[in-house]
Amino acid sequence: MALFETSLLLMLAAILLLQISRRWPVPYPTMLAMAGVAVAAMPWVPPFEIEPRLALALFIAPALFDAAYDFPPRALLRYWLPLLALAAIAVLLTTGAVATAAVWFGGLPVAAAIALGAIVAPPDAAAASAVLGRFTLPRSTLTVLEGESLFNDAVALLIFTWAVTTASSPGLLNDIAPLLVLEAPAGIVLGIVFAKLYVYCAPRLAGTLGGTLFEFVMTFGVWVVADRLHLSAILAVVTFAMMVARDAPDRQAARDRLHSYSVWGATVFMLNVLAFLLMGMQARTIVGRLAPGELGHAMLFAGGVLVIVIVVRIVWVMLYNRGMAAWARAHQWPDVPSTGQGLLVSWSGMRGLVTLATALALPGDFPARDLIVLSALTVVLGTLVLQGLTLGPLIRRLNFPKDDGYDTELVTARRALLDAALATLGDRQDIAAKHLRKAYQAEHAVEEGGHQPGDMEEIDALRHKGIEARRNTLSRLRRSGRIDESVFHALELELDWAEVAAMRSEETEIVQG
Repeated sequence: MALFETSLLLMLAAILLLQISRRWPVPYPTMLAMAGVAVAAMPWVPPFEIEPRLALALFIAPALFDAAYDFPPRALLRYWLPLLALAAIAVLLTTGAVATAAVWFGGLPVAAAIALGAIVAPPDAAAASAVLGRFTLPRSTLTVLEGESLFNDAVALLIFTWAVTTASSPGLLNDIAPLLVLEAPAGIVLGIVFAKLYVYCAPRLAGTLGGTLFEFVMTFGVWVVADRLHLSAILAVVTFAMMVARDAPDRQAARDRLHSYSVWGATVFMLNVLAFLLMGMQARTIVGRLAPGELGHAMLFAGGVLVIVIVVRIVWVMLYNRGMAAWARAHQWPDVPSTGQGLLVSWSGMRGLVTLATALALPGDFPARDLIVLSALTVVLGTLVLQGLTLGPLIRRLNFPKDDGYDTELVTARRALLDAALATLGDRQDIAAKHLRKAYQAEHAVEEGGHQPGDMEEIDALRHKGIEARRNTLSRLRRSGRIDESVFHALELELDWAEVAAMRSEETEIVQG
């Protein structure tokens, strides 16, 4: 009960702090970090430990699904080189640099040092997106950062799993080494099987709360089954999400999709809040049992890990950026990466949920566990505060040129959709067809550019004004008793859908806070 009450307190603190992040250029994970540590530091908050395998399943599975679902598979082919540089090489370099320092200066066993490196290596795209979403940036940069967050999690978690296995049972890795080769492909196959099963069953649950629950059952289920079979749970979930994202939308109703997005957004956000709380509670316990001399050494070591994580990313990203720019100019490529893009990517290295979850997933008897957990929390807090608070000013200073690619594609696609809608009317000349044809042609004229700047905003404003007038009339009819409650709710739902249809795409998203 005490943990539940504390979680409610943190939720309330997070909600209040997030109102600040909406008005100031502060990433919401930075606010969550501050709230989690502050609440966990309160003396009445009880100590709490979470079972390691539960921590991975509870926090990592939905985070991976959420990231993989939104990432377009075609971007893998287009941006494979920068994704390889960030999601694989950068993770390996960071893991190696941190592990080397941990062995030389921290005295950690090699396997434990590698585990620490894997824990702090992957940046969290949610932290960067909270700031980047407020600016107009090159689409290629945003896509690469989103892809990096997905695939560097997978690489880091694979390294982490192998390191924990080696440290916990040194002889076991040699015994199962041949099986590890099959972990990745078998995990991918399992993800495909679960995705096919989901796509087959989901339409039969459409329009029900069971359909949304089924999404959670399948997401956690693919992780649990892969874990039980000793397959790559990470790749299984990533494959499952990308396959579902490819096949499910064509078979899913708009109502189910909107409901699913809102539920998933709230769930991932709540898990972020819980992870920061649990991490803060563990850090308080660790600090409480360290002697003054040990605490000073531990904080110095953790600060060193933070510096290494930041510096390695900056050095590697800038080396890659300048090297690719020189190669692109030599081969006369049209898209030459700019120094500003390199600076932005190198500074978008805030750590978050994955780092917290993997640190919580360390077994209780793991070598140097306290030092590793303290270092992980320091890296998360340090990057969120230092980089999170300065990323917005850096973007403004870099002054990126406006990227019109998104707007151009949006207008082109809208025209194609309207052409398809017009074609369904054929040669019909009845009243219904004439009315609908005029509506389609009016929308087509707007998209063709036959309007003045600001006309689209005026059209949207008029639509919302009409919907608001209908809502007011509906409320008066209800209050006067002229319509039944069931009629009120039916018309209210119609107006809700009409209002959503009149919104721009960015207005339909549920933002954090």
